[in-house]
Amino acid sequence: MTAPPARPRPGGPPAGSRREPASGGGQGGPSDEPAKGGEDGALPLPVDLVRPDYGRSTLADVLPGVATALGVPVERGDLPADPLGLAAALAGARRVAVLLVDGLGADLVRAHRDVAPTLAALATPAGDLAAPCPSTTPVSLTTLGTGLPPGSHGVLGFVTAVPGEERTLNHVQWTDDPDPAVWMSRRSVFEQAADAGVEVAAVAPYAFRGSGLSDVAYRGARYTGTVGPGDLAAVLLESLAAAPRTLVYGYTAELDLTGHVRGVDSASWRAQLALVDRLVEQVVDGLPDDAALLVTADHGMLDVPPDTRLDLDAAPELAEGVRLLAGEPRARYLHAVRGAEADLLARWREVLGDRAWVAGRDEAVASGVFGPVDDHLAARIGDVVALARGTWALTATEREPGPSRLVGYHGSLTATELAIPLLAARGRALV
Repeated sequence: MTAPPARPRPGGPPAGSRREPASGGGQGGPSDEPAKGGEDGALPLPVDLVRPDYGRSTLADVLPGVATALGVPVERGDLPADPLGLAAALAGARRVAVLLVDGLGADLVRAHRDVAPTLAALATPAGDLAAPCPSTTPVSLTTLGTGLPPGSHGVLGFVTAVPGEERTLNHVQWTDDPDPAVWMSRRSVFEQAADAGVEVAAVAPYAFRGSGLSDVAYRGARYTGTVGPGDLAAVLLESLAAAPRTLVYGYTAELDLTGHVRGVDSASWRAQLALVDRLVEQVVDGLPDDAALLVTADHGMLDVPPDTRLDLDAAPELAEGVRLLAGEPRARYLHAVRGAEADLLARWREVLGDRAWVAGRDEAVASGVFGPVDDHLAARIGDVVALARGTWALTATEREPGPSRLVGYHGSLTATELAIPLLAARGRALV
């Protein structure tokens, strides 16, 4: 299938111009081999951080495989259409629902099988998948919707710089500035499925309807707002039955919110997981005979204790030379004052030591953690990238008081944050 024409990219290089990961640091998922350092410009990842294996076993590979199972030819550049083998796993399905549970890490599911018996009993057609980098919701939702790595679609963090402007963009609070069609100009898998005659729907909270993030992540899907988990289950099932061939995406956020506020090692989080399990049970019980359900997530989560928090607002040596602070506590982007890039990188490496993997932009791109990065998108990545190790968080208590008070965090590339489940159920006619 020939690639569709790209939407305009004002001020950027041609659409085909991109920075490839260095040799050995490629589309790596988790990949067991660290990126090789040296002449190719890549900085090795430490052994406790893993690179997503884009095009083999990541969140980006889910919807292309589902579309393939529904008979839709998918265009995703050099990446294979169905590396997870979902066409075989979903053989015979004419209707497929993909339910994304925010914050449902694979390790957390395994550790709480007694709390979530429905999830524990579901099939695992492809083993664990990897979230993208950074392992955070806006990046993951756009990666799922487009079937592309972050370096190709351009949503590269929870908060990123807007190149050419002295400001940042919070992708969760985004409405229409920048224009979503320009900020993320790639064609989604939802659009490709709809063009092939599949009825496509996104079922998610009313609060997110019409947002910039919903536009770029679910572009091409009919958006139906929901008011709670029961409504989500009912509307998802109604949408599945709405046409002979359907692709329905569902999203639930409460587990992630509970983990952030109370921590994943809390009674509140376990109680919320039990409610998620009940939601999944309702959907499984109501599946049409020729339908299948896939359950996945956008990232995992870990609790950060008080003694592994470094407050950037209490460390003036780390603020020197910083023009814009972006990212989030476990995945920081630093945009430097002109001419201060090298000094900023050296200073952060010296001060942070083994608390984070600290790389320059070119080193981070060469490592392959973002996949190939289109040239016109590279400036959204900081001049310096800092991915937290262990349970460290790089908070900013004055500039970001709310996020700095959280208990649970994600964003980096530890196995706990990166590993996400892919679970499956099939209707009676497909069993």
